Amino acid sequence: MTNPWQAQQEALGAFIRSQRKLANLSLRQLADLTSLSNPYLSQVERGLHQPSVRALKSIADALNVSAETLLAEAGLVDALARKRNDGSEGPPPQTEAAIGADERLSEAQRTALIAVYRSMLDRE
Repeated sequence: MTNPWQAQQEALGAFIRSQRKLANLSLRQLADLTSLSNPYLSQVERGLHQPSVRALKSIADALNVSAETLLAEAGLVDALARKRNDGSEGPPPQTEAAIGADERLSEAQRTALIAVYRSMLDRE
């Protein structure tokens, strides 16, 4: 059974990988944009390494994703306590509730999907 920290690292890695692919970047291109090594980024994407805050900030900038989103994915910020775009706090919107309730998804997939959804809202 995967421990919670490992699951969080895997969710973060999956999120970074999905954002990199959405940006049509290769791992090598992301490494060039972040000044991080290709092997290091590969380990982060596979959930084998927990990146530093500095590395997360660099990755967020390169992927045009808010640093807050990546910090939430890394477990350094409570994602549920974040304010939504309209400034309100409270229960997640119906879309997030539906993702969270979908039993076909693993916990890591739910976390990554919700983070991607929130990052899209943050871009508006």
